[in-house]
Amino acid sequence: MNGSSVTIHFDGNGRVYQPGESLSGEYRLHGIRPDEIKAIEISVLWHTYGKGDEDLAVHLFRRLAAEGESWSGPSTTGRFRSVLPNSPLTYQGLIVKIEWCVRVRVFLSAGGEVVGEKPFRLGQVASARVAVS
Repeated sequence: MNGSSVTIHFDGNGRVYQPGESLSGEYRLHGIRPDEIKAIEISVLWHTYGKGDEDLAVHLFRRLAAEGESWSGPSTTGRFRSVLPNSPLTYQGLIVKIEWCVRVRVFLSAGGEVVGEKPFRLGQVASARVAVS
């Protein structure tokens, strides 16, 4: 779908959270009619990137399917909430980086999907620095 998108907004402090804090917010679908929605998935997850294998783990997963009991009717807005875990903390290393995000995937009845992601920081770990000799 051309021009379709998902925006995600966090409540509260915005982008930096501590372990055990509550992360909450809302998502909005743009350019997608309710009758075009087959399912919506909301995830709070972390992934690594950099050198080596990439890892991904899901902390919170919720699927709202048009055919399921969890579907109270298609909507172009929704809310999410999760208490954040103790680890892993966000890290910007030289070799590997750990990033947290909220991801909303909208599966369309006609096929295809529209995805929105919004990163946030979990914890306050200093970024790695290159040693200068």
